[in-house]
Amino acid sequence: MRIVIQKVSQASVDVVNELGGIDPTFEPRQIGHGYMILVGVSDTDGDAEIAWLAHKVLNLRVFEDEQGKMNRSIQDVGGEILSISQFTLYADVRKGNRPSFVGAGAPEHADIMWIRFNEALRSGGVPVLEGRFGAHMRVGLVNDGPVTIVIDTDTDMPHRKA
Repeated sequence: MRIVIQKVSQASVDVVNELGGIDPTFEPRQIGHGYMILVGVSDTDGDAEIAWLAHKVLNLRVFEDEQGKMNRSIQDVGGEILSISQFTLYADVRKGNRPSFVGAGAPEHADIMWIRFNEALRSGGVPVLEGRFGAHMRVGLVNDGPVTIVIDTDTDMPHRKA
């Protein structure tokens, strides 16, 4: 799994319909203080990657303490998460100018892994709102810091060194 975490003061998502307007079947979602996370899944991702990555996200200390130091986790500050499925995190741009997405997981697998990742985050007591898998979405955010962190289980997870 590959994620991009942005610490935000607010973030929102809505879904665009075929005509370019807001899809009335999707109620726009918004969070306050917390993380907006873009989530990419590969076909090799499973329970171990979900568990490791959820633990890392829930315990990552990037929120300021009383001394202004990044010492608090999202659980410590009572933050929220907006999770957006993002297969383009697996773009391969080594050849030509059109990205290849062959490294992205098959949609059926990726959707299940994304849902299970979000459930693992919720099990840590953090509210998690979601975009819609496979949809054209408009995502807005106010990055707080700015703090943006990329985590890839293929290179960062101890037992999965590439």
